[in-house]
Amino acid sequence: LEFGINPAPLTSNIPEKKRKNITMMKIAGLVLALASSAAAFAPTSQKSSSALSMAKLDDMAGSTMPLKTFDPLGLATLGSDETLAWFRAAELKHSRVAMLATTGYLVQAAGIHFPGMLSKDVSFESLSTMKPFDAWDAVPDAGKQQIIGLIFLAEIISEANGTHYTKGGDLPTVIFPPIDFSTVDDATMKIKRDRELNNGRLAMIAIMSFIAANNVPGSVPALAGLDMF
Repeated sequence: LEFGINPAPLTSNIPEKKRKNITMMKIAGLVLALASSAAAFAPTSQKSSSALSMAKLDDMAGSTMPLKTFDPLGLATLGSDETLAWFRAAELKHSRVAMLATTGYLVQAAGIHFPGMLSKDVSFESLSTMKPFDAWDAVPDAGKQQIIGLIFLAEIISEANGTHYTKGGDLPTVIFPPIDFSTVDDATMKIKRDRELNNGRLAMIAIMSFIAANNVPGSVPALAGLDMF
């Protein structure tokens, strides 16, 4: 992800350790992009695995203007119905995480923070004066372990909830806070699913841009010169 800019002058003076981090960031970004492109054509609602192969691409959730059924690599036909269900679940999870990450980055950049202390040595106010990635580095290891552990627990709960989505069950839902959409009619629900996917795709682009701007100065011209990048 070079954003149309020659990488040579940007990376020539970057330490080897940071350069490796940049390379891993690019690989992760490519994997996310490929997963989201393929997942855009698996339907959000699944009553059975056969519904995936029977649905028309134009009728699938997230297939909206201006791109509609954009799938230049033909990934929508890759593998089985279970594969497509996995792609859609992966896109939903990445979308939700990206929306949280983008919002968190902007809130941190604006200096908004909780009152009090994160730990006995680190206050929320002190973290709010740092760049978001520097603030993460300043979080004590025990705090990082708690955050990662909570994410792992949420992942287990979402994957173990009833019939698995690759077997025709419901796609992963938000674990906390739980949201009940049972009273929402089908037409309104389709609009909500389309919005979630489209907002999530935009958020994935946004957070990848933030990461690139943080690690490769000047790689995202629109963010160049801003204090939090």
